[in-house]
Amino acid sequence: MVSEEPTDNSQTDDAKPVQKTEPLKSFTLEILKLIKNAQQQHGLRHGDFQRYRGYCSRRIRRLRKVLKLPQGDRRHFKKRDVTEAHINDKKADERYLEIPLMLAERCWAYAMQLRQESNTEPRKKFHLIQKLRKACVYALQLEELCQQERCDPRTKLESQAYVAWIQGTLQFELQIWIKATENLKKAQMIYEKLVSALPEVDQLPYKQRVVEITPSLRYCAYNIGDEKAVDLLELRSQGILENFDALVSQTKQKTEAVLHEVQWFGIKVAVRIERVRLFLLSIEGLDDSLVHAENNQAKIKILENLFIDLRDIISLARDIVRTEKQDQLLLSYLLSIRVERTSQRHLLLMQQTRKPQDWVRLLDIILQQTGELSQNESIKDVKLAQDYYEQQLQAYKALRIYYLARTQAAQKRWKEATVLFDSASKALSKVPLKGGFIKELEDLLKNVKENVDVDKINAQANCVLDLQEDQNIAVPQKVYKSKKPLIDRLDEFREEPQLLTKNPNIVSLPPAMEPIPAKPLFYDLALNFVEFPDLTEKLEGGQPKQKGAGISGFVKGLWGWGKK
Repeated sequence: MVSEEPTDNSQTDDAKPVQKTEPLKSFTLEILKLIKNAQQQHGLRHGDFQRYRGYCSRRIRRLRKVLKLPQGDRRHFKKRDVTEAHINDKKADERYLEIPLMLAERCWAYAMQLRQESNTEPRKKFHLIQKLRKACVYALQLEELCQQERCDPRTKLESQAYVAWIQGTLQFELQIWIKATENLKKAQMIYEKLVSALPEVDQLPYKQRVVEITPSLRYCAYNIGDEKAVDLLELRSQGILENFDALVSQTKQKTEAVLHEVQWFGIKVAVRIERVRLFLLSIEGLDDSLVHAENNQAKIKILENLFIDLRDIISLARDIVRTEKQDQLLLSYLLSIRVERTSQRHLLLMQQTRKPQDWVRLLDIILQQTGELSQNESIKDVKLAQDYYEQQLQAYKALRIYYLARTQAAQKRWKEATVLFDSASKALSKVPLKGGFIKELEDLLKNVKENVDVDKINAQANCVLDLQEDQNIAVPQKVYKSKKPLIDRLDEFREEPQLLTKNPNIVSLPPAMEPIPAKPLFYDLALNFVEFPDLTEKLEGGQPKQKGAGISGFVKGLWGWGKK
């Protein structure tokens, strides 16, 4: 029996059930979408990085309180980071991953705030670098946690892209261009892959991040030496370049070509002012910048940034011309650049508005400025310049007539519109399509020439229809004129145009006077002197009073037979 005991124990051990390990729930953290929503709701819509930094601090405090991961108590601080044990726990929450993410965002927001303040206090750039380094540390912690098996592939990719973007931002500030290019390009490629894999509803923040990274990449390529990949004017319009004049100077010093004079309608214009020379060098690729711009709004922004520099350059040239008359031709050349680029900006604005009267107003401005430029003393006697500006004025005048006709058609004045469309058609036929015009003006002329005949026929058809309607409505009616006011003939219906004028004959004021009977007053003055007769006899039976007849009368009266 002793030998059987171990066999019984072995059987009981085999009978115990084997516990099965349940698979852990996978974590999904949409990093870019989460931070974009938080940024838009807490200050970054207005560029307020301090407000967003305060939100990150409050968010971290709430997360640690909910997840029961405090860093000590009120008296003592004890650092507690999120570790792999927290992530792999069965009861773990994916909000553990938000703690290092918010820590990195807080440091990044502080760095961006310091970047804004460093414009006036340069030494804050050192503090900015420290904060970006700290943000990289927290971002690497986030990536290490997201590489666990519990996180899905999308979370792993997003963490890698976020780390690459943070590191690229740091290296961009440190001017380590090659490494910055590698990290930013890595982040851009990951976000592009995510865009292709995600549904259309979730693609917007990733597309925006790809667009945000592109200017930084182009600036890095420029500093590395790949000058074909950079457009200085476009980068400046996007806020990438802070010291534009110094950058242009540095760029052109690398080339041997030095600008000393320019050709303007066959006239050699000497450039003796260094700032003007650098400015003219910087706008050599302006047309290419406008071609590569995304939309009309981006083109307008590039031109407006150009006008800011051009205003200072023209002011400088005017100050020098007051002392040295030999630079008068250079000033005229700079004014011509301003007029031509202003006209180009107005043409771009015309493509964004739908009201014909706004088009007419902009064309009036262009005609006035171009006319004043053509009468400039420097080119007044130059035939080539006069021919060029004459073609420009002819084209703008034809466009103005066309849009005046569109204005009249919008107000349903078809007769005037028909005449103006006919005049516009004749004026446009005299304008050559290839007259050295800028691209915007050439496209506009081509479009108007295609539509002017159709608009003219439509206006003529509407004009004929209006004439027919007027003939059908016009019915001869007898006009009545009466001096009698309306209040005296309310029972008669007449159509009188006078009642619709400013002085209608409705009632006569003041009303006419009518005779009315007066109540007579009688004054009887003779009554007081009249003696009336004694009428007592008539009042008491017609006989005078008699004395009593004695007892016999009494008896007759008592029995009633003594009456007459």
